[in-house]
Amino acid sequence: MGRSRHLKAGRRRRLPAGSVAFLCISPEVVMSDLSLLFLAGANTVEEQRARWERKRSRTAKELLETEHKYLEQLDLVVTFFVTILKAKGTLKPAVLETIFGPLESIYSASHVLALHLERGNLGPGLENFCQDLELYGHYIENLEQANKTLKEQLRKNKSFRRFKKLQEARPQFQGRRLEDLLPLPLQRLHQYKHFLRDLLENTNPDGPEYQKLARAVKSVSEVSHWVQDIIHERENSLQLLRIQKLLKGQKIQILTPGRWYIRKGWLLVVPSKGEVLKRRMFFLFSDIFISAKPCHPLHPLNSNKLACQALYPLHQCIVDKVFGHTQSQGGLLSLSFPNKTLLLMSSDQQDIDDWYQGLAAAVR
Repeated sequence: MGRSRHLKAGRRRRLPAGSVAFLCISPEVVMSDLSLLFLAGANTVEEQRARWERKRSRTAKELLETEHKYLEQLDLVVTFFVTILKAKGTLKPAVLETIFGPLESIYSASHVLALHLERGNLGPGLENFCQDLELYGHYIENLEQANKTLKEQLRKNKSFRRFKKLQEARPQFQGRRLEDLLPLPLQRLHQYKHFLRDLLENTNPDGPEYQKLARAVKSVSEVSHWVQDIIHERENSLQLLRIQKLLKGQKIQILTPGRWYIRKGWLLVVPSKGEVLKRRMFFLFSDIFISAKPCHPLHPLNSNKLACQALYPLHQCIVDKVFGHTQSQGGLLSLSFPNKTLLLMSSDQQDIDDWYQGLAAAVR
């Protein structure tokens, strides 16, 4: 009898066909699950903030350590060269200014920055420092002339040459020369750009220092672009000068303001009347296209130079790729000028593509 009651109690109640069963969950259970989800999300946000803070702290520490090292190196120049040379009068004030420029002001600005970093005033310190960033642009702009003047004084000024040698022999210099130390602000500017970018990426956007760091990053980027333009223009001028020296005679003035070097290389000139292909060296600039051939190897003065064959202004040039559109062996370019058409060939597919792109960009 007891067993029968037990079996009846254990039987599941069958629901009529088509009915739906509802699972009842207490409000306490629902609230508990939502709380867990909220806490999990909060933990994820806190973990992200903690990672940001760790990376930010490491970057700030590295910035301070490298700033101290940078200051030590600048101090060698300011203390053992600029200050003493001013007192001794070994160099004229104008010459001293040309060689060292605003280096003392750069040193003072970095000293103030280091003090801010030591106190943990990262945002305000960098924002204040960026007011002096133009000093770096002016210093780097003058760096080439500074090196020229330094070499000239070492050649002409015996007392300065002796003074420089004695100062560089000091143990503090550790074998470094003045020439090694003068480019330091240029190198440091590149480092500032990376440090500030990393700091900004690992700073809470809602934090009080984010906007200050963002302004500092913008200032450093602007000065970096300025410096890159200076370096680019300098490299372009040097390339123009090298080509000028490579060409025989001075009939063609390569070094002209506003002219930019693009590329050079050998191409085959296809003659209009079934003649032999002629191999020529071509120079492409932003405004002209030059064809040249080697001078005679036995020429006493110009054996290593090139003789200019023709100069073509590019403002009325039309460039077409005759063949070489697919991955074939080389290609043929057509350059149409008002009074002449050039057919230029190369067996190198990549070479002909590069020439086409360069020429098309120049005549655009």
